[in-house]
Amino acid sequence: MLDVGSNTVHLLVVEAHRGGHPTPQHDDRWLLRLAEHVGDDDVLSKDGEKALLRAVRKACEQAEKQGCDEVLALVTSAIREARNGMEVLDRVREKTGVELQVTSGEEEARLTFLAVRRWFGWSAGRLLVLDIGGGSLELASGLDEDPDAALSLPLGAGRMTRRFLPEARTGGRPDLRALAELDEHAADLLKPAAKKLLAGGPPDLVAATSKTFRTLARLTGAAPYSAGLRAPRQLTLDGLGQLLGFVARIESSALAELQGVSPDRAHQIPGGAVVARAAMRALDVPSVRICPWALREGVILRRLDSLEDER
Repeated sequence: MLDVGSNTVHLLVVEAHRGGHPTPQHDDRWLLRLAEHVGDDDVLSKDGEKALLRAVRKACEQAEKQGCDEVLALVTSAIREARNGMEVLDRVREKTGVELQVTSGEEEARLTFLAVRRWFGWSAGRLLVLDIGGGSLELASGLDEDPDAALSLPLGAGRMTRRFLPEARTGGRPDLRALAELDEHAADLLKPAAKKLLAGGPPDLVAATSKTFRTLARLTGAAPYSAGLRAPRQLTLDGLGQLLGFVARIESSALAELQGVSPDRAHQIPGGAVVARAAMRALDVPSVRICPWALREGVILRRLDSLEDER
């Protein structure tokens, strides 16, 4: 599974079969920050395209080395929103043979919901899922494997950092007034979204996934990655509020030194925390359970389902 996101290109190699648990065998990541290569004219730069091409080639080499039978490849918001995105993907296909599928924000939400549903099972009841990416925030809710409502909002941690907190990108301290403006902006977008997501009734279980939510949970006391995928983890609204009070007053360069924080994403923590808190407030959610499965696993599960249907 090759996932081209706003921040990284991620290759996840799994052993998978219908009805089985997709078991990770190998993973590689290449930090590209493609979203930062998209200018004010919404065009992906030549440097960005070259970096993407190099990463796809490296991923192909690694997939071949791992003996992969099939490579599923998709791109999310950074390429999806670039005016020349499709042209770039055509050139990548011509030079590598890899056809990167463009996934809509709503489809991302649906695939992530499928993965979270399979992880927690039917006993979870009505499920509400939140996923903060680099470029967008995906939300979905429902009783089945296909959600009743699936939405994508332009509230990604990277996007909001670039727009509201540029000083954090250079290692500085976030501006308190800008954090308040971001909170208001997120609340305005989330208010109508919350009505759609809660139209079917209150959720029995609220889950959150993505690197941003996992990092926020870790910083508020959740079990580290070394505890294993099945260690219970949660993020509370109260804990998030306390964390925001802390990260709003220190430099992002200092955040990068904390355990559980990826140095390349430390500058996005304040923006991601504001969006997470705004989402939980809008949805009246006091806490979320952290799910280790997300979009990539959803794509794999959907593919396995389609293979079963073809028999």
